[in-house]
Amino acid sequence: MNSRKTQQLLCLSKSLTDKVVLTKNSRVRAVKTVSCRNAGRKIHSPINSDKALEPLNLEFREALSLIKEGSEKVESASYVPLLQECIKKKSVSEAEAIHGHIIKMGIHEDLFLMTFLVNVYAKCGMMGSARKVFDNLPKRNVVTWTSLMSGYVQNSQPEVAISVFQEMLEEGGFPTNYTLGVAFNACSLLGHFELGKQIHAYVVKYEIGDDTSIGNALCSLYSKSHNLDSAKAFRMIADKNVISWTAAISACGDNGDSAMGLSLFVDMLCADVEPNEFTFTSVLSLCCIMQALKIGSQIHSLSIKLGYGSNLRVTNSIMYLYLKNGWIIEAKKLFDGMESISLVTWNAMIAGLAQMMDLGEDGIAAHSSGFEALNTFLRLHHSGMKPDLFTFSSVLSICSSLVALEQGEQIHAQVIKSGFLSDVVVGTSLVNMYNKCGSIDRASKAFVEMSTRTLISWTSMITAFAQHGYSKQALQLFEDMRFVGVRPNKVTFVGVLSACSHAGLVKEALTYFDMMKKEYKIKPVMDHYACLIDMFVRLGRIDEAFDFVKKMDFEPNEFIWSLLIAGCRSHGKLELGFYAAEQLLSLNPKNSEAYFLLLNMYLSAERWKDVSRVRKLMKDEKIGKLKDWSWISIRDKVHSFRTGDQLNPPYENIDNFLSDLHDKASTMGFELHTSLELKNEEDDEATFPIGRHSEKLAVSFGLLNTPSAAPIRVIKSISMCRDCHSFMKFISQLTSRKIIIRDSKRLHKFVNGHCSCGDFGSLV
Repeated sequence: MNSRKTQQLLCLSKSLTDKVVLTKNSRVRAVKTVSCRNAGRKIHSPINSDKALEPLNLEFREALSLIKEGSEKVESASYVPLLQECIKKKSVSEAEAIHGHIIKMGIHEDLFLMTFLVNVYAKCGMMGSARKVFDNLPKRNVVTWTSLMSGYVQNSQPEVAISVFQEMLEEGGFPTNYTLGVAFNACSLLGHFELGKQIHAYVVKYEIGDDTSIGNALCSLYSKSHNLDSAKAFRMIADKNVISWTAAISACGDNGDSAMGLSLFVDMLCADVEPNEFTFTSVLSLCCIMQALKIGSQIHSLSIKLGYGSNLRVTNSIMYLYLKNGWIIEAKKLFDGMESISLVTWNAMIAGLAQMMDLGEDGIAAHSSGFEALNTFLRLHHSGMKPDLFTFSSVLSICSSLVALEQGEQIHAQVIKSGFLSDVVVGTSLVNMYNKCGSIDRASKAFVEMSTRTLISWTSMITAFAQHGYSKQALQLFEDMRFVGVRPNKVTFVGVLSACSHAGLVKEALTYFDMMKKEYKIKPVMDHYACLIDMFVRLGRIDEAFDFVKKMDFEPNEFIWSLLIAGCRSHGKLELGFYAAEQLLSLNPKNSEAYFLLLNMYLSAERWKDVSRVRKLMKDEKIGKLKDWSWISIRDKVHSFRTGDQLNPPYENIDNFLSDLHDKASTMGFELHTSLELKNEEDDEATFPIGRHSEKLAVSFGLLNTPSAAPIRVIKSISMCRDCHSFMKFISQLTSRKIIIRDSKRLHKFVNGHCSCGDFGSLV
């Protein structure tokens, strides 16, 4: 390499790090300082030239070209800024070119330079090349070992990092605090906590446990292992910094002790240690768990005071805390006041509004939150930012809860356009959405189109078939799942036993029940017994159903007693029905639906003393309201109806239409019963005929305001009564419409005079 090219290369390497010092004399001395974070050392490379040199504005590729063309030796420090550019560009080919020149120039034994090259390959994801460089080194120091270990951890190969750590110890190397920190990190990623304890013993042996970085790493390790030794590790740290405190606070959250975490945060403030963004997010997460809204709002104020008011991580955490505790207005203010909104923020807002659906005081509030979440998703779409798989799975879950098929189909189209259809999480969410919206054909199509399937995917589809009464398909799919080697879990068997229950397949159900226990070693839970009890009840084998209740290792829940009540009523076992109803009531003395169920059973049997007793109990327990609401969504607007509503525009024509439907259904054999008492919330003395139950009003409105072939989808707050259930069968046949009603117990899909529940989904 001629003198001019050498000088050009030197100037360029200096300009890349903005630290070129040129002195215009007869001789030029250029001083280049390169820092190596791992080695903790500085290299000064004095370069001499025979004539003055002006700084040249050359690009990285020009310097690389000079390197490739040259044959003269270059100082090792001149390679470092070029290699730093390779890391920045993630350019493996250029790093290999420089590596080749280093070997050609015979300076491949320079330990500092080759250690830096190990780091370059590691950060470019080429651990094979990094290992080759490492293995060819004539000697190694602790920095070299640590660089290789760090590379394996960074490239998700923590097990190899541990192997390298063991090699170092076997060769007599002494790890630094940084090396031990990398080893602890690898143990955390592997979940290898016993090995972590062994390394901790090494730390104790050499009395370096009070080192801050070591203590922080130990806190993190024990936190992930849900081990209380994290507290001991924290106490051992002599000089606790913000990382130490944050690790300890996070450990409390990981180990389910949120109160202790908040207490540590107070101690941290008292120790005059200023929290950082990670501390705030950890503490706000604890506030979410404890629903400590007041403390959270104080932390919000503190974060603003310390300059984190516009920090995205902190703002997201505060917004989610407010959403989880029902402070919608405050959360919206934060959201709308952000200068820039990341996808994480959009996702947090959507997920928070979705969670509000479960926290809503009533169905109207829940649906309002759900549709607001969908509107937020629409805003995200209009912003030009692309949703990710978490966005899609959250929004599809909302559509499932709202039975919002139209919106779900639109989101499905966006999923296809965005390229996330192949993602197994999104695919499973689509299966669940179509299932809960009553479209089993679309759910099956979404399942078939999945490129890969997990246990959850298989289980979701099996359960969907069972819920829609497609028992044969559910059992065949279960056998297909086993054939391809997917091992079922307890949830899968709930779907299988439910399918057997719907079809009355007693022999098959008992065979699968034994298979679950003996072949797969799964201990039966309440839901498994509920499926078998449901099967015997449907078949009228009430005594066998009660025998199964006695065989359980735990007390029956409300759902099982409800099943038994329904069976006893359907098959004339009134005394057992009364017993089951009393058990249901004792299990949940505040269950207004159970009181009305028992009251009407006694009314039907004309047991007036028991009627008076139950009414007195209701009065004593202040059970005067049965919240019977139904909702239907039409063109993105929710319409709600309550039993006995005095209808005003635009709903006043429903009464006449509903009366007409009753008349037509009567000519087909439907008989209207009016024995059920439903109290109006504002007037405890008022009772209303069964002809105006909320789902009838909602379905009538849907029939009047949707295209003639469109399915009707309604959500109801309590269980359907038998008479309404019977009425919907006639209406589905009369109007040739699919009517889908999800009540508090199950999904009912009425098609051509039949219901997917097998006429066993109504209790009262």
